[in-house]
Formats: sequence, C-alpha cells, structure tokens
Amino acid sequence: MADAETPRAIAVIVPAYQAARTVGAVLSGVRRALPDAALYVVDDGSTDATRACAADERATVIAHDRNLGKGAALATGIRRAVADGRQQLATLDADGQHAPELLPRLLEPLLRREADLVLGARTRGGRMPLARRATNWLSATVASRVAGTRIPDAQTGFRAFTRRVAVALAPQVARYRGYEFEAVFLLGALRAGFRVVSIDVPTIYSGAPSHFRHWTDGWKVARVFACYFRGAA
Repeated sequence: MADAETPRAIAVIVPAYQAARTVGAVLSGVRRALPDAALYVVDDGSTDATRACAADERATVIAHDRNLGKGAALATGIRRAVADGRQQLATLDADGQHAPELLPRLLEPLLRREADLVLGARTRGGRMPLARRATNWLSATVASRVAGTRIPDAQTGFRAFTRRVAVALAPQVARYRGYEFEAVFLLGALRAGFRVVSIDVPTIYSGAPSHFRHWTDGWKVARVFACYFRGAA
C-alpha cells in the first residue's frame, strides 16, 4: 500500500464521455502539475476516441460498456483508487473546464491535514452561463445552511478529498449515477462532520459541449438539495 507521504499516494480521477477532443490536453496538464500521481480515466461508454486518447497519455483507463452517468464514472474511479491504496484523491472533468495546474493547490490543505474535502470554487460571473449561475447560487445557499458556514460553490467537480472521506461516503452515494452524485457526496461529508474548505479557481467555459441536461439533471440535483435543506431547516 502506498504511504500517505509519497507522490504515488495521490490519485487524479477524470470521468470522461465523448471527450476525445479535450481529454488529451487535460491529462497532459495533469501530468505537468503532478508528474508522479496515479492518473485514472473512466471512459463512460464513449463511442469516439476518448479511450485511445486517454491511453496515449499513460493513464489507467477503466471503461464502462455503456454510458451510465457521471456519478457512476466517479464512483468507479474512486473505488479503483481506494483499492489501489491511494490516500489523497482529486477529481476534475475531461472537458477542459478545470485548470489542471491548480491541482497542487487543491491538494495542499489535505497534505497539511487542514481539511478532509477541498472544493475548487468558481466565481458566479459573466463567464458562467446564466442558468448555471442560478442553480449554482441555489445549491451553494443550501449547502451553506447544512454546513453552518459559507460554501461558495457546491456543484464544482474540481475537488480533492482523503481516502477516509471516500470510504465513509461510498455506501451513501452508491445509488446515485448522475450529476446528483457530487451533491450527495458534498452534503454527506458536511453532515458527517468532515472538514470542508474552498479555494478560488477560474471560471472556464470554453465552448466544449456539456452533457448536463438542464431540466432532467437539474431537477435531480435540486431534489437532493431540497431534501437536505428540509433536514437543515
């Protein structure tokens, strides 16, 4: 098992779907930022060259036979990283909307043992589409109520957390396969008393197609936050 102080104890997990155009650059950025980290890409049933592009970057590629959802891809990657003995885990999307060069900064509070879960908080401004700004504000408001402290971005997929958090929350998030997985993961961590901190990161919307379905996925995420809000009221 990897020791908590060695670079290979760090895992970076990238859920990917139809991301052949962007995943190579994302993984190359991860390699530059954390050259010794273990890199896992979960190809969630892509029909393009996502899997081949990830393999070209020397990532461990885990493939779903069909598209199961972002939450399912994250769960697969987290489960594999835990099984391999990784101690600090980070996640970022394959579409280029997270800055890989900030991974060391995201992981720093974990390595200093100052936090259990670190969120890369985006600014709700003109770079973020209006509909996403609205849902981001609502989810941040509910998460802040649950936490009893300010959570500026509750929907970010740019995160880092300890192995202990991953193991503790695995049963709670197991049945969530879509974008609501990340909401349940955060709210579960807050409810369990894990230390959650946020760092500011750029808001990047480069025009890459989003697989988030505003009505269907938005409703699922909203239901999760509404459930926790009632419990926190």
